[in-house]
Formats: sequence, structure tokens, C-alpha cells
Amino acid sequence: MEFSSDIAETETAETVVAAEPAKSRELRPRDDMPRERLLKVGAGALSDAELIALFLGCGVPGHNVFEVSRALLERFGSLRGMLDASPADFAGMRGIGPAKKAILLAVFEMARRALAEKAREQPLIDSSAAVEDYVRLLIGTRPHEVFLCLFLDARHRLIDSEECSRGSIAHMAVYPREIVRRALATNAAALIVAHNHPSGAAKPSASDRQLTRVLRDALSLIDVRLVDHLVVGRNTVFSFANSGLL
Repeated sequence: MEFSSDIAETETAETVVAAEPAKSRELRPRDDMPRERLLKVGAGALSDAELIALFLGCGVPGHNVFEVSRALLERFGSLRGMLDASPADFAGMRGIGPAKKAILLAVFEMARRALAEKAREQPLIDSSAAVEDYVRLLIGTRPHEVFLCLFLDARHRLIDSEECSRGSIAHMAVYPREIVRRALATNAAALIVAHNHPSGAAKPSASDRQLTRVLRDALSLIDVRLVDHLVVGRNTVFSFANSGLL
């Protein structure tokens, strides 16, 4: 018999279901529980699995909340990998029903919006780290190539971000004419573009270099500056501007 993950939720990050087999229990002193440690010494003291456990709140019979948290990390590889998860990506995961799925997806969206707010509060050109964090959050773990455009005002604050193109694992068609059209429509004064390499290597290809030159020249015709082109890998980001290629 298969239990719904939204029933029998009596096993929380502070307690363990009494009926659970002893070998699967994860008994901890109360002072060592994630909630108590977070309140006492701060969230930075918690592991990724413990942070997830606090959001989940409880497990299901036979699977405590810490086991469910670790299973999530194993499936997605990391917290960053979880940020691109869709509802379908949680299919078949024991302990993740509609309620927990909704909580996790809401948390991921909050993280994306928080980074977008941070980007809008300060000139992006003066905060390259914030730009890199933002684009890595949006497209860094996508399984296919995505071309992202960040439209900026005259003070280089974010007007809007759009996915201007999507492709396969190794190929994507980008149309500079459409990007120029969107720059005019948003009344942008500058633009930062970024795309990901699902292979994980943040090294620009020859076609990436050619596209950057074509896009820069096309935007200059309408007095819009191409500030940077970022290539997003698994762990690093390559900047055309910082490398003197723009």
C-alpha cells in the first residue's frame, strides 16, 4: 500500500515517528535539532539537508524527514539544482506530496524574486557578483541551452529579464534582430546577455564570440550598449567584458 505524503505527517524535524523501525530512526538531542540550532547560532550552522528538513517539517512512515531531505539533494545534485525544479521533477519521490511540493516551489520562486529585487536596487554594472548570481540562479542548471537578456535603463538598473531563446543540449538559435526589437520595446539603454552550457564548461565557443560581435554591432545602431555576455557553466561564469572581448 502506498501512503500519500500529506497524511500521517507526525514525524517532524524535532521528533521521530514512534512506529518507524529503529534502524531508520535518526535520534538527536533536542539541542542538536535544526530548529534549535538555527535559533541559537544562526542558519549558517545548518547543513543543506537540515535546511530542507525545516521546510518539509515532517517525513512519512518509514522515511524520516532527514532521509527525505537527503533524497532530494541526491536527485537534484545540490540546492542550486533544486531551484530549477518543476512540479514534474518531484514525481515518484516518497515523502513529497502536493503540499510539500508547493512549499518547495514557493521557496525557490522567493529566492529568484529576491535576487531580482537586489538587481533592481543597484546598478548592475557596479555589482558583477549580483549579476552572476542572478543568471546562475535563472539558467545555471537548465538541462538545455537558454539565452537570457537583461534589459537595463540608463543607470544600468534592471528593467526586465527575458528568455529570448531556448535550444537543445548543444545547439540554440539566437536572432539578434528580435533582441534589438525587444530592447526598443523595453526602452532599454543597455543590455547584458547570458547563456548556459549544459555540459558544465564555461568556455565560449567560436559561435559565441561571433554572436557577441554581431549583437554588439546591431545594438549600437540603436544606441544601446551591450555591457556583457556571460557564459554560465556548472560552477563558473565567463565574462566577455572582464576578459577584454567586448
